[in-house]
Amino acid sequence: MKSESISPLQASELIAQGAVLIDIRERADYLREHIPEAVSLPLSDITAGKCVDNAGSRPVIFHCQAGMRTTSNADALIKAATSENVFLMSGGINAWKSASFPTVEDKKQPLPVIRQVHITAGSLVLLGVVSGYTLDSRLFLLSGVIGAGLIFSGVTGFCGMATLLQKMPWNRTAK
Repeated sequence: MKSESISPLQASELIAQGAVLIDIRERADYLREHIPEAVSLPLSDITAGKCVDNAGSRPVIFHCQAGMRTTSNADALIKAATSENVFLMSGGINAWKSASFPTVEDKKQPLPVIRQVHITAGSLVLLGVVSGYTLDSRLFLLSGVIGAGLIFSGVTGFCGMATLLQKMPWNRTAK
């Protein structure tokens, strides 16, 4: 089996004909905003061995935020699809929205953790620079520590700040 890349317009037409749309982003991202017909099945669950339920012989379409995760994990998605017709929606939900198709949005849900990391890291770097200039030059070290943490995160794939932010009360979800 192999997958085929399709546009949001083609995906919309297949969904109207009964295709199953699978959102492989993490559950928090799905809860914040998703395509109305999409079913949440995070990539982390797929790589842990979970398969698409109830697709039968219907086509299965996978999508993520911008298309990179679906493309780079195509083999795992094909295996999880349990269908002969597997499609990857190019551009993900971003392309879906650019094509003026509707989404379901719940702004009461927390921002995606990666955006929280960007906001927190950027704020701490700015705080370190401003404090270094106005209070004590040793406070520039705060910016250096955050920069080192971001480099470590990029090299290893482990982000301690994201791990910490996921434990914050606003990011806890009822199971």
